[in-house]
Amino acid sequence: MTFGGIEPRDERHPSLVTFEQVGYAYPGGDRRALDGLDLTIARGAFVGIVGATGAGKSTLCLTLNGIVPQFFGGSFFGTVTIGGHDTLETATSRLAATVGMVFEDPETQITATTVEGEVAFALENLKVPTADMQVRVAEALRAVGLAGLERKHPARLSGGQKQRLAIASALALSPDLIVLDEPTSQLDPIGTSEVFALLSHLNRERGITIIVASHASEELAAVASRILLLSGGRIVRDGSPREVLGDVALLQRHDVRPPDIAQAFAAVAAQLVPGTPPLAPVTLAEAPLAFAPFGEAFAATETEQPVILPRGGAPVLEAVGVSHVYPDGTAALRGVDLSIRRGEFVALGGRNGCGKSTLIRHFLHLLAPSAGTVRVDGADVAGFKISDLARRIGYVSQNAHQQLFCDSVREEVAFALKLMKRPKGEVDAAVDYALDAMRLVDLADRHPASLSRGDRLRLAIAATLAPGPDMLIFDEPTTGQDWAGALAILDICRSLNARGKTVLLVTHHLYLLAGYAERLVVMAQGRVVLDGPLVDVLYAGPALEAASLAPPQTVSFAASVGSLAAAGRRPLSPASLAALVDPRSGAAP
Repeated sequence: MTFGGIEPRDERHPSLVTFEQVGYAYPGGDRRALDGLDLTIARGAFVGIVGATGAGKSTLCLTLNGIVPQFFGGSFFGTVTIGGHDTLETATSRLAATVGMVFEDPETQITATTVEGEVAFALENLKVPTADMQVRVAEALRAVGLAGLERKHPARLSGGQKQRLAIASALALSPDLIVLDEPTSQLDPIGTSEVFALLSHLNRERGITIIVASHASEELAAVASRILLLSGGRIVRDGSPREVLGDVALLQRHDVRPPDIAQAFAAVAAQLVPGTPPLAPVTLAEAPLAFAPFGEAFAATETEQPVILPRGGAPVLEAVGVSHVYPDGTAALRGVDLSIRRGEFVALGGRNGCGKSTLIRHFLHLLAPSAGTVRVDGADVAGFKISDLARRIGYVSQNAHQQLFCDSVREEVAFALKLMKRPKGEVDAAVDYALDAMRLVDLADRHPASLSRGDRLRLAIAATLAPGPDMLIFDEPTTGQDWAGALAILDICRSLNARGKTVLLVTHHLYLLAGYAERLVVMAQGRVVLDGPLVDVLYAGPALEAASLAPPQTVSFAASVGSLAAAGRRPLSPASLAALVDPRSGAAP
């Protein structure tokens, strides 16, 4: 018997998910994206899937509702069953009633013109009665924090809100299983925590099985009951969060970022524990007990470490009393004062909707302030043409690698210069400089579509760099990147800064900034609420929390260690924490 077109749960199958020798290769692919997977997942489990880009995480997720192979085709081997239903033989429309899916990019699954219409869309297709549908829509929107936005157009939501909307659409189906592929990739740290808390609640209170593929190792460590580590389409480790995420060396070998506190423990233990170090703690709650045997090693007595002040020359970019009110009355900026000096490497952080993107649009003269002034090199930005600004400020968007359209790498880099009608010799010199800076010289004749994702991003940066801007703005460039990819992007930013370029990096990932940004600006509710050297802002404690941002776990832990605080020691990263340890202490677990 069905209700509202949705089939009831089949409790005869205690194992909800079963993979038997599953292999899969995409059409035209020269290797298997999945290779010999054997896997059983019980009802009510909360499973996290980690792995580097290309490990097979997304492909595994897509097999759970039959999209692989039913939609993509390709070569499929073995059997996947969900609640006893073979995903190869069962229509995806039928599986949708059992498996809710949230993709990495919410734009790919949002189609309606209102928020409530989007959540109702699948329910309408399944012929759920209207009264029941209204209850489900309202409940789902409340659960993800979108109540009150029912009539808003999805296009006017922030990236984080769109991600929440996609989750609400899956929740409304009341499925047995919810599968999420990087569901928090566009969310700030607090938003990410809220989503994982929501998923944990659904898992504990409603018994919904949750499978999440994510780079958010710290959040997975706190809520998952089981972690799968994928590499090369295979499961290389399957165990509890401590067994998998606490094995720092294993994760590093497979280019997966361990939780920050696990990295910190491993770095300290490497100096104090002979042989193979013990498994690291994977949550902040576990840290005090795990670090307790190292207490004497942190008996720092040196004077306070010097603060490295942000460097820079004359202001290259200024916002003076800038406010902006959108036509619908939304006050996005409220008297912002900000000055960025030539040669600085500045990070700009804040929650989704705090005004970061609106401020960047003012810097690029894509928006005009309702009040106040924006200056570039001391001149009002209103006096510049967009083409003139491109020679001064380069902008690299979050999805810049998707904006490539020329037939070769060299043509892509030269495109804007030719539009500016630069002389051929000048174009050639600028292109050569940009290709060399981004290490793309050997790929100059390749088609952009043939490049890896990382090389496509390098190409987008090279095209931005070619006109010769003195300043580069990177808008959330690490979103959706694995650990190695994120560090590679930051290395690019640092190398450009070393070449004399002023860099403004917009990011949610504060744990990535140590060793890169010198200064951190934090926005909240349309205002700049913190601005100073990176170490000062990350150790701002309640002020940072009030802005709904969380410091790296290493910072939170170090701030709680009395001997470090007393000596004024403020490490920013696992490596800098380990550098404060006295290896002669002999401390050991």
